[in-house]
Amino acid sequence: QVQLVESGGGLVQAGASLRLSCAASGRTFSRYAMGWFRQAPGKEREFSATISWSGASTYYADSVKGRFTISRDNAKNRVYLQMNSLKPEDTAVYYCAARGLGVGSTRRYEYDYWGQGTQVTVSS
Repeated sequence: QVQLVESGGGLVQAGASLRLSCAASGRTFSRYAMGWFRQAPGKEREFSATISWSGASTYYADSVKGRFTISRDNAKNRVYLQMNSLKPEDTAVYYCAARGLGVGSTRRYEYDYWGQGTQVTVSS
């Protein structure tokens, strides 16, 4: 069982940066691949970034590639999403998710645990 709590969201202007954090409970955090997804109003939840259990492998959606960076600290049971050059279209609720297999995935149904989300709003 893994419990996830996101933080770090807020209201920023276009071009600004934010760093999201996801705190995980449980001693087996390092076995899980982690992902960040987002959901804008009226839209389906979509993949943003994923990282393998060791942090050696990462993958990004085209919409965030080059602007967002996912990382993790297994000693602290945390995963991060550094978001730079934010755009109004990045406005969404951002969710972190844990996958029991150590390899990341872009498919939301392959994740076993989800946080409650943190709101990111980017004004133009």
